[in-house]
Amino acid sequence: MSQLDGLFGALADPTRRAIVGRLAERDLGVLELAGDFPISQPAVSKHLRVLEDAGLVSRRQVGRQRLCKLEPHRLQPVAAWVSPYERFWTGSFARLDAYLEGQ
Repeated sequence: MSQLDGLFGALADPTRRAIVGRLAERDLGVLELAGDFPISQPAVSKHLRVLEDAGLVSRRQVGRQRLCKLEPHRLQPVAAWVSPYERFWTGSFARLDAYLEGQ
């Protein structure tokens, strides 16, 4: 499986995308992170494992707590793949703006 396939696979789940969003704000412990979701702590841990396997999340020990950290640089392949398509949505917004100004 390619790196890009692994990243998209990890990001395909809405809970994992929400976890990435939370970790973009700050590093969090597993229990603190689990409190944000209506699923069990073991289920959150499984989602974290998928994100770790894709390289998007790392964990480090701080005292007795294991903190989860987003590795944002690992999203670069996704950004590189998406960026050529930016012209499509940029053009769509420009056309929408032009249409709305004409109303």
